[in-house]
Amino acid sequence: MVTVTAMKTPRNPESVHPPLGAYSHQIEIGDGERMVVISGQVGMTPDGNMPDDPFEQLGIVFDNLERNLEAAEMDFSDVVKLTIYLVGEWDTTARRKAVAERLGTHRPTTTVVYVAGLAAPAMRIEIEAWASRAA
Repeated sequence: MVTVTAMKTPRNPESVHPPLGAYSHQIEIGDGERMVVISGQVGMTPDGNMPDDPFEQLGIVFDNLERNLEAAEMDFSDVVKLTIYLVGEWDTTARRKAVAERLGTHRPTTTVVYVAGLAAPAMRIEIEAWASRAA
């Protein structure tokens, strides 16, 4: 068991298979934490551009998540839950690697869902996040 901060404890029980990617099976959040819930972020730049390449969109999504976390005086080490929505075919190994690179050694809980579509046809990925930090 590794403690990310004094108030968050990630766990991967031995009675469950090891994580398949850059995530933890659970994170316990202690008293005195403030929570921030970030709406699904898409691969659109601040000026409204959205590349066709899904991995470019993935990079922009993480940029947008990072800006939201910074606005709350947080960073990726504070993220406790990601929900990733994907459209179309994705190289799972490459996606997991790209996500792991952005998260560093941090492993939030994560759910990946393939969907038929998102809010606009050009969108290939959307990620929502929950984060907590000591108050």
